[in-house]
Amino acid sequence: MTQHLFDRSIYIARRQQLRSKLNNGIVLLLGNEDSSMNYKDNCYPFRQDSTFLYYIGLDQPSLAVIFDLDENREILFGENVSIDDIIWTGPQPLVQELAESVGIAESDNSAKLASLLAAARKAQRPIHILPPYRPENKIKLANLLDTSIAQLQQFVSEKLIRSVIAQREIKEEREIAEMDNAVTISAEMHLAAIQNARPGMKEYELAAQVEAIALANNGRLSYPVILTINGQTLHNHYHGNTIQEGQMVLVDAGAENSMHYAGDLTRTFPVGKKFTSRQADLYNVVLNALEHAVSLLRPGIQYKEVHTQACIKLAEGLIGVGLMKGNATDAVAAGAHTMFFQCGLGHMIGLDVHDMEDLGEPLVGYDDHLKKSTEFGWKSLRLGKTLLAGFALTVEPGIYIIPELIDRWKTEQKHTSFINYELLNDYRNFGGIRIEDNYVITSNGSKKLGRSLPKTLSDIEALRNS
Repeated sequence: MTQHLFDRSIYIARRQQLRSKLNNGIVLLLGNEDSSMNYKDNCYPFRQDSTFLYYIGLDQPSLAVIFDLDENREILFGENVSIDDIIWTGPQPLVQELAESVGIAESDNSAKLASLLAAARKAQRPIHILPPYRPENKIKLANLLDTSIAQLQQFVSEKLIRSVIAQREIKEEREIAEMDNAVTISAEMHLAAIQNARPGMKEYELAAQVEAIALANNGRLSYPVILTINGQTLHNHYHGNTIQEGQMVLVDAGAENSMHYAGDLTRTFPVGKKFTSRQADLYNVVLNALEHAVSLLRPGIQYKEVHTQACIKLAEGLIGVGLMKGNATDAVAAGAHTMFFQCGLGHMIGLDVHDMEDLGEPLVGYDDHLKKSTEFGWKSLRLGKTLLAGFALTVEPGIYIIPELIDRWKTEQKHTSFINYELLNDYRNFGGIRIEDNYVITSNGSKKLGRSLPKTLSDIEALRNS
């Protein structure tokens, strides 16, 4: 049986709020379909579109909904299952029953959607869609709107996008409770990795224990697990290495709970019982940057400024260990810190691990007062805009020693007044360190989501010795 996630009144209120922000025409929201993996009937695990989940709450494939803003109508479209389907899936609710369960008065067969949209176009009524990200939905929308995939952009409504973002970015208390749950499961996943890692194991043996925790809590991964001894590669999904004494393991993993909210945590720990002195020094540099960034979280501050201050704190630490030199603020202004920290400090999180990324970073992470940078390092900052109470986000500073970047910049004599290339060359096989937690912005600061997951040097080592 399918389910809707919260009480029907929640979805009715959310749709009313969205419709109040829009003027005229028809809003079309497509749910996702099953997507074949390697042949037609062997599908990837189904994941409903997050905006469809947010407003409709129905967690099954091949549904669509329209909001007719002029006639004040909502219609859910889908197909009732046949007896052939029931043999494989069991009995399912009728489309009309699904509609009623989430407070939508009307329903119809999917075939009627195309003719309704054709009539709207003939009457020159606007049709508003969100930018499609799945190939099958691009094809479906092109057919429904009698256009080419290349011309779908003419139907993508910036006003609809902005209205959805403004609503979804402020997390309701019930959403924060679900995120607490998802992050707590995520923390348990990391504890399994930290406590069970042993020299001689394969990365995939440890990754299996991490994923098992998500499944055992009626959830799944919110993104593919990053578990690697090569932490300098930011999105490393290879799990074939044998972990050895003296190395560090970087684990970036999160759970998606049964209500489809995501957690996203990172911890870095030694394969042996203790960090080496170099590892410990740089670990504390990253931890200090994280704690400083968290101390700045509050409504009214731009997240780009939080990122900047975290980078300055990182540079100060790197100057302290001799890998950088000069003035930390000047080094960050020049971009020299991006030798070590090439990505952004964090991103929104919610129903998507990178919340609403399908709607576009320029509007989700930035606003009319702040445009996204195109410079190396800075262009990877997904969230820069002014924080508001109710935002949920990640804070994830790191240090990544990338030999190829060292060689390129050294050849170019880039930032020689800020980077100690001679010492840095001795660190070229160091790897990477990242520490990440999730926070919700409160009225006067922030609150960490989920159960406490150790992150100080001594606490991590205590877990490795337990």
